[in-house]
Amino acid sequence: MKYLTYLAGLLGLAAIILIVMHQDRAAIVETFNHAGWALLWLLPLHALPLLLDVLGWRLLLAPRDPEHRAGVWVLFWIATVREACSRLLPVANIGGEIVGIRLVKQRGIDAAAAAASVIIEVLLTLINQYVFTALGIGLLIVLTHEVNALDSVLIALVASLPLPIGLLLLLRHGQVFSRVERVAEKIMGGQTRLTELINGSRLDQDIRALSAQPLRLLGAGAWQLGGFLLGTLETWFGLKMLGYSVSIGQAIALEAVTQALRNIIFIVPAGLGVQEGGMILFGGLIGLPADASLALSLVKRLREVGFGVPALISWQWVEMRQRTLRLV
Repeated sequence: MKYLTYLAGLLGLAAIILIVMHQDRAAIVETFNHAGWALLWLLPLHALPLLLDVLGWRLLLAPRDPEHRAGVWVLFWIATVREACSRLLPVANIGGEIVGIRLVKQRGIDAAAAAASVIIEVLLTLINQYVFTALGIGLLIVLTHEVNALDSVLIALVASLPLPIGLLLLLRHGQVFSRVERVAEKIMGGQTRLTELINGSRLDQDIRALSAQPLRLLGAGAWQLGGFLLGTLETWFGLKMLGYSVSIGQAIALEAVTQALRNIIFIVPAGLGVQEGGMILFGGLIGLPADASLALSLVKRLREVGFGVPALISWQWVEMRQRTLRLV
């Protein structure tokens, strides 16, 4: 699986290079020059939807952390690390979540409680992704009256809809992690570092306890959906700075279907090539020239680096400090 991820990443990078080579590079450079340093505003702008996500995460973690050992701003930093791991490192989509569980645990919170909050949060994110994608497809159809170009996204969306529903029911009524733990111990011939870190039965109990609180889940989901919608300001503002004005509805449509495409082709790390191709395809439906769509995608890549690299550096500093304290 690791080598398949690397191969997909290399193919995605090659796709980006080919896409750039087949576009008007002079026009792309001119578009960047038009925006200038104003594009740096995308860094603090990205913090706003991330903060809404964190408020939803905090709501899920609150019952097991009444002392606020992992408050909003601690979770905000952890969320930046989680996102940076998933976006910038050659890891599977769950790599950032595993790091997030570890960092929350370092705050003195039970590992099972931390893992349960992250698992439920990811499941709610998946459900909200469906809602957001459906909204984007609906807006795109209304704005462009094009359905054929969205066939693949619609089919994939409908075909995979049972997945989050099935996962929710399984986690709510099953003993998923207890069984996984028993199977892992049989295969490995005893306890492993992972099974020692998270007690399967405790994790199942914490997940069931969270999933039995519909108002808490609804509140966390509402914060997340707000984050999805607020995140479209990055697309709207980025295009405006690049010299292309679009409506908020167009920005939501473009962001939603491009995100959906990245999630459908999840094997490609950071959606390399997938995001660029999606931006050009769906941007063309709302009247954006290909060089503008490509410039927007590259701007988003630069924002990911500018926002993510400091998070990764701070994470490594914390890890080294923890190792130093253990040695002392």
